[in-house]
Amino acid sequence: MFNIGTVSGCRWSMAKRLVLLACIGAGSAVMANAGAAESADKFPSHAIRFIVPYAAGGLPDTVARVVAQHVSGSLGQSVVVENKPGANGVIAAQALMSSPRDGYTYLVTDGSMMSINPALYKDLSYSPKRDFAPVSLIATSPLFLATATQTKIASLQDFIDKAKAQPGKLTYGSSGIGSTHHLTMEAMALATGIQVVHVPFRGSGQSVPALVGAQVDVVFAALPSLSGFAEKGQVKILATNAGKRSALAPNIPAISEVVPDFNFAVTVGAWAASGVPDFAVQRISAEIAKAVKAPAVVKQFNTLGIESVGGSPAQYSASIDSETSRYETAIKSAGIKTN
Repeated sequence: MFNIGTVSGCRWSMAKRLVLLACIGAGSAVMANAGAAESADKFPSHAIRFIVPYAAGGLPDTVARVVAQHVSGSLGQSVVVENKPGANGVIAAQALMSSPRDGYTYLVTDGSMMSINPALYKDLSYSPKRDFAPVSLIATSPLFLATATQTKIASLQDFIDKAKAQPGKLTYGSSGIGSTHHLTMEAMALATGIQVVHVPFRGSGQSVPALVGAQVDVVFAALPSLSGFAEKGQVKILATNAGKRSALAPNIPAISEVVPDFNFAVTVGAWAASGVPDFAVQRISAEIAKAVKAPAVVKQFNTLGIESVGGSPAQYSASIDSETSRYETAIKSAGIKTN
């Protein structure tokens, strides 16, 4: 065994020992950096996985598949989408956390898994801050406030005025308790001082027909769910819950024009497990941003009521922090009991 205390039988001074130790440390650092550079240079060398915590066909799944196709073409590697629904995202979260921290597995989900679930479920088995690292805000899907034409509600301000004049008389349909649709209205009610009665449904597939059938006075829903009825004159679209007017319907005002800083558009983003190499996170983030800005992707998204975003991990981190704060306030306002 090599002994730094003696070389060829001669005792070294303490200064010489320190010099040798420094050289050994420097050499190790160089080797480590070379290894990291080599890994970054070769990444990715095989298929990448996008885990989606919902069944096929929903918003996050659609976004994941469109982006996967374009990222795969850019990287020259397959990007496989795996659906792992159930348990409020816990199954997908566990699949991500149990995967190797090598930068080849990512979670593509709507913001609710990170911004709503932790506020609703106190015994949640994952923590966004502890277990995940933001990669990119991929896209947003604004919701639109709509009313049936028989209500005679003419505008967003008209709805607010009528709700104030008749507290507790008007009803709104949502996609379920704790959904973005539900919390958007609760946040709006808190900000404007109105009282409206919540009628939860199992998705927009039920709430929008209920609106058309005059079972509820207003709903929040994605544009594709409403546009056909609007074209037939059966519903009137009043406003969007996005932070500004949507490029999908630029003539429709934003609630933020009445309530400053109001923004509850559905978000979809990509996440890595904590500890994944930064070079991998940065590379995938850049590839996603490039993919969602491609004209073909923008067009495809817009047809589905989705707006491309893209951006750095730092930008997504700030966005999800702001989103979390807004939803926490809305959940408290709604008086939703957590478990």
